[in-house]
Amino acid sequence: MTDSLLNQQQAAVTEKLELDVSLEKIEVLLEAETHDSANDLLVVLQVANALYRAGIPIFDDQKYDNLSAKLTQIDPENPFLTSVEPEVLIDSKTITLPQKMLSTDKAYSFEEIKKWTERLVKAGLELGIDASQIALKITPKLDGYAAYDDGEILYTRGDGNKGQDITRAFERGLQVAKGLGKGLGPGEIVIKKSYFDDVLSSKFENSRNIQAAIIAEKKIDEDIQKAIDDGACVFYPFSGLDKWTGSIDELLSDFENILEKMWDVVDYDIDGLIIETTHEEIKAHMGATRKFHRWQIAFKVNHESAEVEVVKVTPQTSRTGRISPVAELVPTKLSGATLSRATVHHYNMVKTNGVGPGAIIKLVRSGLVIPKIEAVIKPATAELPEHCPSCNAHLIWESDHLMCPNKSDCPAQSENTLIHFFKTLGNVDGFGPKVIEKLTQLGVKHIHHIYALQDSKFVGYGFGEKTAQNLADQLRASREIEIEDWRFLAAFGVSRLAGGNCEKLLQHHTITELFGLSVEEMVKIDGFAQLSAEAIVEGLDNIKEEFFKVYDLGFNLTATPKVSDMDSANSAIAGKLIVFTGSMTQGSRSDMEKEAKSLGAKVGKSVSGKTDYLVTGDKVGENKINAARDKGVTVISENEYFALLS
Repeated sequence: MTDSLLNQQQAAVTEKLELDVSLEKIEVLLEAETHDSANDLLVVLQVANALYRAGIPIFDDQKYDNLSAKLTQIDPENPFLTSVEPEVLIDSKTITLPQKMLSTDKAYSFEEIKKWTERLVKAGLELGIDASQIALKITPKLDGYAAYDDGEILYTRGDGNKGQDITRAFERGLQVAKGLGKGLGPGEIVIKKSYFDDVLSSKFENSRNIQAAIIAEKKIDEDIQKAIDDGACVFYPFSGLDKWTGSIDELLSDFENILEKMWDVVDYDIDGLIIETTHEEIKAHMGATRKFHRWQIAFKVNHESAEVEVVKVTPQTSRTGRISPVAELVPTKLSGATLSRATVHHYNMVKTNGVGPGAIIKLVRSGLVIPKIEAVIKPATAELPEHCPSCNAHLIWESDHLMCPNKSDCPAQSENTLIHFFKTLGNVDGFGPKVIEKLTQLGVKHIHHIYALQDSKFVGYGFGEKTAQNLADQLRASREIEIEDWRFLAAFGVSRLAGGNCEKLLQHHTITELFGLSVEEMVKIDGFAQLSAEAIVEGLDNIKEEFFKVYDLGFNLTATPKVSDMDSANSAIAGKLIVFTGSMTQGSRSDMEKEAKSLGAKVGKSVSGKTDYLVTGDKVGENKINAARDKGVTVISENEYFALLS
C-alpha cells in the first residue's frame, strides 16, 4: 500500500484501541469489499466506531450499520453487538454514570416500525392495557456527542455504565440549549447547522470534529471557543427537545406526515428520529437488553437521489413569520413516490445557489422523509419575493431568512402571535396553545380582541361556565399583576426584539417613546447595528396600532431603570458583568439578577474572559471556580457580594 488510508489523527485514535492487529492489517480490512470472518468484521467495526466518535469518521452511518448487520448474521452473540458502543477515548479516568445510557435499536422502514408497535401492543395485553392507552413520543435523534449532566458533573456516555468527567466543557462556557437549567440528565453536545455552514464549514470537515474538540483536555481552538461564546455549541438535554405525542394508531395512519413535521424541528444535525412509549408500566415490563431499551427505537433513513428541474419557487409564510421557499418541480419518481415539490432551506440558499425556474438540482429523499435539495447542479436566476404572500407586508432579511415583520395583522401568524404573547407575558394561566387555537378558529385574531372577551362570550364559544369565568378572571389578573415593561414589549414578538434587546432600549427610552425612535437614534445605543435597528423600527411600526390598543387597557408595568438612574446610584457594580451560580440563600437567583440590573450591572449566564464577578452560592464545584479565576474573573461568595453592595 503506497498511501495510508488512515491519516495521522485517525491512526493515533486507532492505536489507542490496542487491538491485537497491526495498523497495516487494519487498513487492509477497512478497504476490503467483503469480510469472511467475525474477527475481521469486529476489528473494522471497533475502528469505525472509535473514529466516528472522535469526529474523524472513516465510514458513513449506512455502511457501518450494514457491517454491523453482517456481524449479527455471523456471530449474533458477539459482545460488541450486545453492549453500548463506547464513546471516544479520553485520557482521563472513568467514573460511574448516575444513570445507564444505552444505545438505541434502529429501523429503516415503516414495516420495521409497525413490527415494533406490535411488540408494544403485546406487552400492553400482558398487562391488561388497551392499545389505545399506549402513548408514544417522537423526538429528533441528535447527531452529536452523547453526555450526561447531573447538575454538578458532565459525563461522557462511555460504555453506558462508566464515562469520563468533561465538566470542563461547561467551564469553557458551554450553555444548555433553550436556556434550560443544569441537571437534566442525558443529552448531546451539538452545534447549530446554520452556524457551522456559515462560519466553520471552511475550517472544519464536519461538525463532529468540533463536538470532540469541545470536551478535549488540550487547549481549545479559538474558532470553537467563539462558537461556544456565541451560543452555537450547546448541551441539549433530551428532555428539552420538541416532541410529537400521540397513539399507535395516529403514528401508523399518518406516519409520513409526522416524520416530515419532526425532521426539521431543530437547527442541529440529526441522523433519525427516536420513537418511544411514555407508558411507564409498559417500559418497566419490556425492559432492556444490555444495549437497547426495548420500548424505544430509532427510525433512520436510506438515501436516494435524482437530478430534477425546477419549475418555480413559491413563497409560503409560516406561523413564525418566516417565508419558506418551496420549489415546484418537474414530477419525478424517487424512492417509490412521484415528487413535484421540495422545501428549500431558506431564501439565502435560493439567492446564493441560484434556485430558480430552469435550475437543475440534486434531489434527495431519505426513506419516507420530505425531499431535500442536496446540491444545485445548474443554477438559474433566483426570484425573491418582496412582500408577504399572506398579508402583503414588506419583507425584511433576518440572517438567512426573509421574514414578515407584521406580527399583529398577518393572517398566517395570528395564532402564533397570540401564543407567544401569553407565553412571554408569563403572568396568566389558561391561554395555552389549545385555547388559542380554538379562539382563532372562531375568528379571534388579535390580542386586544381576547382582552375584550367576557365570561359570557367564552361560554358562547363553547367553554364551560366555570372555565369561562376562570379565563375572564385570568385576563383581568394579567393586567393587575406587576410585570416588567421589557417583558410586556417582548411579548409582541417583534423580530430582533427579544427580552435582552427590549431591556437595552428601555434603559434609554420609555416604552411609548420607542415607537417614535428613528434608525439613526437606535444605532447610537450600544448593541444595535444598522440592520438590526432597521428591522426593529419597521417591526415596531407594524405592531404600533395593536400595541397601543393593548397598552391602553392599563397593565401594571414596572419601568426599566434608565442608564442615568443607574449612574446616579453610584453602585459598586454599575457597568460590571456579573454571573450568579449555585444555590442562593438570601433570595432566588432571578431576584438577585433583577436587583443587579437595577443597580446598573450586566448579568451573564456563563463565565467568559469579560466577566467581572462570579458570585457563588452553595454547591459550586471547585473546577468551575478555578476555571473562572484562570480567566481573571473575581470570584466572591454570596455574603461578599452583599457586602460589596453595601
